[in-house]
Amino acid sequence: MLRATLKSLLGRKLRLVLSGLAVVLGVMFVAGAFVVTDTLGRSFDQLFATAFEGTDVGVSAKPKIEVSEMEGEQVASTLPAAAVQQVRNVQGVKSATGVVNSDGARVIGSDGKVLAGTGPPRLGENWVGTDDLLQLREGRGPTADDEIAVNALIAKQGKLKIGDKVGVLTLEPKKMFTLVGIWGYAGDKDSIGGSQEVAFTEPVAQKLMIGRTGEFNMINVKAADGVTPEQLRDRIAATIGAGYDVKTGDQLAEDNAAGLKEFLGFFNKILLGFASVALFVGIFLILNTFSIIIAQRTKELAMMRALGASRRQVIGSVLLEAVVIGLVAALLGLGAGVGVGAALGQFFASLNDGFEMATVGVPLSAVVSSLLVGVLVTVVAALLPALRASRISPVAAMQDVATPDRPLTKVSVAGAVVGATGGTLLAIGLYGSGGLWLILGGVLVCFIGIALLTPLISRPVVALLGRLFSWSVPGRLGRLNSGRNPRRTAITAAALMVGIALVTGVTVVMDSAKKSLAAQAEDTIRAQVIIGGDQNGPRPPTFDPAVIDKTAQIAGVRGAAGIWQDQAKINGELTYVTATKDLAVLGDAFGGLQLSPLKDDQMAVSTQQLTEKGWKVGDTVSVQLSHGDERRYTITESYDEDAMVGGYQVPFAAAKDFGIPQPVFGFVRLTDGTTVDQVLPAIKALVADSPEVSATDRTTFIQDQLADLDTIITMVQVLLALAILIAVLGVVNTLALSVLERTRELGLLRAVGLSRGQTMRMVTVEAVVISVFGALLGVAVGSGLGAAVVRALKDDGIDQLVLPWGGMGTYLVLAALVGVLAAVLPSIKAARLNVLAAIAHD
Repeated sequence: MLRATLKSLLGRKLRLVLSGLAVVLGVMFVAGAFVVTDTLGRSFDQLFATAFEGTDVGVSAKPKIEVSEMEGEQVASTLPAAAVQQVRNVQGVKSATGVVNSDGARVIGSDGKVLAGTGPPRLGENWVGTDDLLQLREGRGPTADDEIAVNALIAKQGKLKIGDKVGVLTLEPKKMFTLVGIWGYAGDKDSIGGSQEVAFTEPVAQKLMIGRTGEFNMINVKAADGVTPEQLRDRIAATIGAGYDVKTGDQLAEDNAAGLKEFLGFFNKILLGFASVALFVGIFLILNTFSIIIAQRTKELAMMRALGASRRQVIGSVLLEAVVIGLVAALLGLGAGVGVGAALGQFFASLNDGFEMATVGVPLSAVVSSLLVGVLVTVVAALLPALRASRISPVAAMQDVATPDRPLTKVSVAGAVVGATGGTLLAIGLYGSGGLWLILGGVLVCFIGIALLTPLISRPVVALLGRLFSWSVPGRLGRLNSGRNPRRTAITAAALMVGIALVTGVTVVMDSAKKSLAAQAEDTIRAQVIIGGDQNGPRPPTFDPAVIDKTAQIAGVRGAAGIWQDQAKINGELTYVTATKDLAVLGDAFGGLQLSPLKDDQMAVSTQQLTEKGWKVGDTVSVQLSHGDERRYTITESYDEDAMVGGYQVPFAAAKDFGIPQPVFGFVRLTDGTTVDQVLPAIKALVADSPEVSATDRTTFIQDQLADLDTIITMVQVLLALAILIAVLGVVNTLALSVLERTRELGLLRAVGLSRGQTMRMVTVEAVVISVFGALLGVAVGSGLGAAVVRALKDDGIDQLVLPWGGMGTYLVLAALVGVLAAVLPSIKAARLNVLAAIAHD
């Protein structure tokens, strides 16, 4: 039986290739996810090992607010200059240097634009001289307050040279400096990990980067000869007290890398999620392939039964084929995944100039996952056909035809039950407290239920679609062929349905969210002009607070309010807070609210947050900001969060302790009769020195803020393209095997006068009908799922349902095109059949 199985497998190499392609593509995504995250993880390890190469021990003040990489940017606390001297006096310290090193120094290039910074930080620091790692390439370090030095990456990106006047944006508005030095790093590196670095004199760095003169972010300590970093760490920790973090250079490198690896873990889960979708679609392809193969081998399997093979042996034979196919496909997918992982890593490096990638490696997790997933998916998909094969009666060996198609009653009932179960899980997840996993499980079960119900609706829908092509003999034959086996047609179409349904569903939700949020913003924001910028780094663009005051003095302006935002802990819970100079002005300019100004010990909280937390006006809460001590505020006012910026408003006096003590947005309210065109040029002139910031009308601002949703839709479409590609392969696979199955029939059709061109058109019509049927299913199911999600989000403000009619029409047209392309090879093969050999084919 084993020899017969292997001989049968090797005798059908085309089958091996076609059924294994889906697994190859799915496993490629799985392996690629693990390879790219492992490679980037080791790259970050190398990066921070280099960054802390000259640090034996680092001393920093414990942050006021602990923030993970996924929660936002950590704002470091500062430590006084006295702490530097205290560390210097510890036995075993060779040197202790106070370091200012903070993100947020944005250099303006020779073209007048801020140098882009999408990933690595843009650091501002104090000049501490050269060492074995940092090496001057041109000029010298800054010695005057109006001088800076930059790393070679900035000089290259900004096309800067020694002696140039360079603008730099920091915690303060743009200031001009003379470039006096350009440095690089050992190994001829222009930067460490693509970071942009600007060095100021010590007092200027303290003022511009941390807003506190005489203080530092960290103390860089080097150990004396004979003292290990661990020994020195323990001595310093015992001396300096509990308010500081004291770590070795190795610990600092490990901690910094761990933060970015947390993000990589999240990225890995996203890739694996889309890989799961691709593999789920692949199951339909493999299931269909084995079903067709079993139908083609009816006489062969029946002969085995007649010669004494048991049902268990038949099942084992089919599953053995699945294991071999899955193993081969998994190995090929692993190899392809390594290539994809390497390409993704290089793509990431290309986005971050100067980032040095580690050598591509293949972690054990990639190998194990690839083999396990590849074999498991193939075996699961082949299980039902294997059971069906075991039920073939030995007497079928004496029949000249395959076993007839079975009634659809059982599969339809099963589909109804499974679909209802999936719908119930989805409803509980959306309207109850089931959470994300219950929603995803409900979607998965719904897809399975719909796939089981698809054969029931395939005959009438396919017949209706086929009538579009029934004006010719090939068209009528193609229509009849696509409907002759509803199970096969349904499984092929269901694979395409999954990918298109997911894309359609996401588009429905995102488009509905865009329209709902845009409508809310138009109704809520009363300011006709908004000052702000697009965030393209870890920190939002900011501007000079004086811009708000000067804007308020422009003729035709009724009021102008800026907002400051920061992370905070309120009663120990991490959240965001907002501050403004005059809450009454902001209330009028933003939502038309009548609010009273806040005193230094008062705060306003939205009614939504009051309800959620169980607070009331008059209660007192504790607030910890990025800097300063924890303070207590009394809640004196409440407001509707939908008509205001944020859920918590703290007094403007608190903004001095924000991580970014500058406004991020400004809202300008005009007097009656004044148009935007009359005041916009004057406001734009006020922000001319802030290249990241612009002044726009309300409609443009809202559109810009919602543009990110379009980016999400595009990303989902790109990532789901693999699942749709697998579904297309399923159409090709079904047609190719169907042509083999109908070899004799095709020969007879050719013998009675069907030309080669007509044969090709017949196969093409069959492919187009199946593809369009799958797209119709996907559009319908995706719209239904998207509408259900939108309905569940009604209380969260997503109250307008938008169906992407243009996109859905495009999917149907593309599905027809996919059908034409998928039919190319099978139709050519059908047209080239030798008529006499085909008629004699058994």
